[in-house]
Amino acid sequence: MELDELVITRAIVEEYSKTFLDYTDVDVALVGGGPANLVAAKYLADAGVKTVIFEKKLSIGGGMWGGGMMFPRIVIQEDAKHILDDFGVNYHEYEKGYYVASSIESVGRLITGATSAGAEIFNLIDVEDVMIRENDAVCGLVINWGPVSMNRLHVDPLSICAKVVIDGTGHDAAVCSTVQRKVPGAQLGELGVVGEKPMWAEVGERILMETTKEVYPGLIVTGMAANAVAGAPRMGPIFGGMMLSGKKAAEIAIEKLGK
Repeated sequence: MELDELVITRAIVEEYSKTFLDYTDVDVALVGGGPANLVAAKYLADAGVKTVIFEKKLSIGGGMWGGGMMFPRIVIQEDAKHILDDFGVNYHEYEKGYYVASSIESVGRLITGATSAGAEIFNLIDVEDVMIRENDAVCGLVINWGPVSMNRLHVDPLSICAKVVIDGTGHDAAVCSTVQRKVPGAQLGELGVVGEKPMWAEVGERILMETTKEVYPGLIVTGMAANAVAGAPRMGPIFGGMMLSGKKAAEIAIEKLGK
């Protein structure tokens, strides 16, 4: 068989364009491709929810790739172990209540779990704004290419319609920060987006289940973004709370959608 570069080009552009257009109108749009949103995406797709993740960087997985200080291992506590089982991640007990897994395998399994369940992932796409209509609820996203925003090029964006948006953008809480900045009087949670407190894994992990919630109509916050919005402590390279937060965000969205 003789390869034709034109066929290869057409295949990439046509197939990507077809999929992209199909996902301009979704049930749930997740912003950020970190562990919390990957977990949420799997459970949403498993429930029959049309689900898409937008990640502005080339790689998916957020900060989990690097483990702790580029030692590619993560720690998970007892109550989150069942999520590793759901995704088929290998792990072992380090000491009672502490489990260790490869950060590299974990990211790979989370991505595979989300996409195999039916969620779509678009990398290199940045979310620069939200859409809000007469009912004062978030109903969509304004997107552009990641390299466009990173290089501060003046290129007009496109839009995505979504019944629910989940902010999983980590420490920046980017979507929540946009809403708080652009909607007069909008207060997300009790404090607004105030940023994380210093590291305290015990408190940060525990409170994360409380801070994962709908903070504005149509907008749910998960993972480190949830603690950033609420002004709760950061946790470091323990990822059980992140995964549990993602699962809870999915459950909130599913209930909101009436699925």
